[in-house]
Amino acid sequence: MAKTPKRLYGPALLTGATLTKYTVPALTKTIVRHIHLENNDSVAHQVTISVGADAAATRLLDAYSIPGAAAGVTGSVVDLWCYLVLDAAEIVAAFADTTLKVGITINGDELTLG
Repeated sequence: MAKTPKRLYGPALLTGATLTKYTVPALTKTIVRHIHLENNDSVAHQVTISVGADAAATRLLDAYSIPGAAAGVTGSVVDLWCYLVLDAAEIVAAFADTTLKVGITINGDELTLG
């Protein structure tokens, strides 16, 4: 089983609609270890992240508020350190309450099976 640490998605800006950010490849398990969120706007924005199709029961973060950037500060950052095991074909989906204001980067390990 080969283990490959990698950036799974991003950095990219979230949109206001739920979109798939990462899909586990066939014959692979993935361990999501870190999700980095950055709000570069001056007002707070809410972020929702789900495993699988977005629904209340699949959410890791549900309208989680990320504060706006303070004057003279580049951005407000939230780092979610985790150990989230995903099987082949599972997805991570995300969206924000406002398009193109919150950045996301997802890092983890892909484990190739077989």
